[in-house]
Parts: sequence; structure tokens; C-alpha cells
Amino acid sequence: MTKPLERELEAVAVLGDAIIGRGEGPHPVDRHVGLRIRMRRKEMGVSQERLADALGITFQQVQKYERGANRVSASKLWEISGALRTPVAYFYDGLGDQDAAATQRDAAQDFMLSTEGIELMASFPRIAEPSIRRKIVELIRVVAEEG
Repeated sequence: MTKPLERELEAVAVLGDAIIGRGEGPHPVDRHVGLRIRMRRKEMGVSQERLADALGITFQQVQKYERGANRVSASKLWEISGALRTPVAYFYDGLGDQDAAATQRDAAQDFMLSTEGIELMASFPRIAEPSIRRKIVELIRVVAEEG
């Protein structure tokens, strides 16, 4: 006779070799995927309403996906990747290096979801000259160290 499967670890997700404890709020992977959806949408200059129309959902649902409040199903992520003209793998880029990077990633995600972060992410790739981009990064690093 088989025993029912019992969960010994509640609210814990295993990702690669790292274990991520779940507290309150969205799962870190859902937040990451949502952030990547928002980044790509903003990069393309697409409104939440336009993306929602293309997907046949409400703009509120797009907002929930972007915040990680609602999980994106595999089929919906496939549709989103088509609407935003990017591979599905794009939405998972950056996952895998968990532990100490999780805290840094949370801070980075919070910044990237801010108005300034979105504007910086949209503008920075348009700087064609690599040496100028490098100087901007160095300037930001120096200012951050002084603050």
C-alpha cells in the first residue's frame, strides 16, 4: 500500500540547486517573469492596454502578471512572447544564480520597476558608443559609492 505524499517543506520552491524560502507575496520566479514582461513591453513602447488587447485579456491582468501577483501559464507566456516578439527564454534570463544574488536581484527588480529604472533601461541601449556607455556606468558607480 502506498502512503500519500506528504510535504515536509511548506512554501519552499526548489530552483536549480538553490532553495528559495517563500514569504508573503509573489514567488520570486513569478516576480522575475513579470518584470521581464514589463521590461520588454516598455522597451517596445507597448501599453498594457495594447498588450492586453493582443492577448485577449484585460489590462488589469497584464498588471497582475507584471507584478507577479498572478502566475503566467505556459500557453499565455507563449502568446506574450509572440506579441512582444521575443523568445520565451527571454523571460527567464537571469534566473539560476540564486542565493546571495536573490537579495541583490530583489533590489534590482524594485529599481527596474520604478519609473527611473524603466526610463534608464529604455534609453541606455540607444547609446551607440560603447565608451560613452562605459563612462556612464563608471559615473553611476562613483556616485553610488559616495552616497
